[in-house]
Amino acid sequence: MRTDRWAKSMGKISRFGGFAVASSKENQQQQQHPTITCTTFNILAPIYKRINHEDPSCRESDYRAYWLARNHRILDWLLNEMSSIICLQEFWVGNDELVNLYEKRLGDAGYVSFKLGRTNNRGDGLLIAVQKDYFNILNYKELHFNDFGDRVAQLLHVELASSFSQWRNSNIRQEILIVNTHLLFPHDSTLSLVRLQQVYKILQYVESYQNDFQLKPMPIMLCGDWNGSKRGHVYKFLRSQGFVSSYDTAHHYTDADADKWVSHRNHRGNICAVDFIWLLNPDKYRKLLKASWSEAVFGMFKYLVRRASLTESDAFAFLKADNEDCITYSGFCEALKQLSLTGHCHGLNDEEIKDLWLQADVNGNGVLDYKEFLQQIWNSTAPEESDDNKIGEEQDDVVDDSQDQTIGFCVKNAVLFPPEVEKGRWPEDYSLSDHARLTVVFSPIRMPCSQLIC
Repeated sequence: MRTDRWAKSMGKISRFGGFAVASSKENQQQQQHPTITCTTFNILAPIYKRINHEDPSCRESDYRAYWLARNHRILDWLLNEMSSIICLQEFWVGNDELVNLYEKRLGDAGYVSFKLGRTNNRGDGLLIAVQKDYFNILNYKELHFNDFGDRVAQLLHVELASSFSQWRNSNIRQEILIVNTHLLFPHDSTLSLVRLQQVYKILQYVESYQNDFQLKPMPIMLCGDWNGSKRGHVYKFLRSQGFVSSYDTAHHYTDADADKWVSHRNHRGNICAVDFIWLLNPDKYRKLLKASWSEAVFGMFKYLVRRASLTESDAFAFLKADNEDCITYSGFCEALKQLSLTGHCHGLNDEEIKDLWLQADVNGNGVLDYKEFLQQIWNSTAPEESDDNKIGEEQDDVVDDSQDQTIGFCVKNAVLFPPEVEKGRWPEDYSLSDHARLTVVFSPIRMPCSQLIC
């Protein structure tokens, strides 16, 4: 019975993925409006998969037949779906047999792949693969965070292959930046800051890459296991930078719809939504990255003081310490230390603290009064949801020809597997991973190259 139910779901995905379309009518529509598909999947490295709940040290990696069979099943699903882009996390880079298995089967299916292990020989890492028929690879880069969690990220710069693109005879740029990552699991509250810093590093790296190569705006896809939900600081930070969650866009969910779906059951038995494919289109107005970063950290500050039942006036008093009228830099630093945002190996560093202070002290007089505190710290969080959420929804392909042209994407569909997770439930008979697989269908659209910083 389980096999029948899964086969039915697999057919549902494969019908809209890539060019694998069921009917001739659908095939004609696909040729007129080609799509690309992107899958992100944390495949649970055998070194982490527990197979005996009474003995946590007993891992699947000790039993070759187990991990080999499960990874063959994972590859069967991936190659049945044949997404244009595949991003995997917890890829067991430390086992040559498994690495060769993925490289052989993906290569035979027409993919080119890149793997990256976590630092300090953690054993697992990332794999990103794209179909050669769909993309020309322009560049591949690796980002090592060199932080507490030994995490890494991959950046792949591609352009749509001429045989695929509907604009192959035009001057429209058809390039994409794809990022694959797996952020730190927040084992305690202090590590939430580390994940925020990791996202900041990714966005800084992407921005530097675009500047170094003098690239004009292009769509950016951020894929992976973000180890944080829609209620978290990472989600709000990415939203403040103009990114949209592709799955939520496809299903018309708002930022407030935090419990509609799940994608992970963690080792504590909790279920949550942590796997995302983020999209930023090239016509999106964005805030300065440093300003968004400051807002995100101040949002974390606000959360921590509210958790301690402090009002805004209490928080102001907490920051100004013994000073009678205003907040000084030393009082600001001491408050951050008391909230465990500094003073340890994975807290804010001196440069980050100074940047925060400069963002808050806009007039540069070295102190913050109550009004400045409210404007620059307490109320400097990301804005409420607006029509920006609709940026990834389907749009008419009509633009002003006088502007530089590029491609963007609208979200056509998005599916999580197993299907129960789309209703916020985790099926007990699912054993492929402790994460759901997310696949999103994107349709390229023409748009003006007008991404500005505001």
